[in-house]
Amino acid sequence: QVQPVESGGGLVQTGDSLRLSCATSGRTFSSYKMAWFRQAPGKEREFVAGISRSGGTTYYADSVKGRFTISRDNAKNTVYLQMNSLKPEDTAVYCCAATSRAGSYANTFGYDYWGQGTQVTVSS
Repeated sequence: QVQPVESGGGLVQTGDSLRLSCATSGRTFSSYKMAWFRQAPGKEREFVAGISRSGGTTYYADSVKGRFTISRDNAKNTVYLQMNSLKPEDTAVYCCAATSRAGSYANTFGYDYWGQGTQVTVSS
């Protein structure tokens, strides 16, 4: 079992950068696929980025490809989301999720453990 806890959100301006962190408890972090999702007010939760257990494979939503980078440090039980060239449409609560199951990284229902989320607000 893992319990994700996000940090690093905040209020920034268009074009700025932020790095989100997701620290997890538990001793089996490297056995979990990890992902970041986000949810804007009035919208459904959407997939942002995912990373394989080893960190060797990553996946991104088209809307963030080339701007966001997901990475993980299995020694620190932490996954990161580096966000560059932020836009107002990136404003959302960003949540970290973990799963030991196979399946699409983008499938919201495929994750067993979720953090509480961290707010990212990008002003124009």
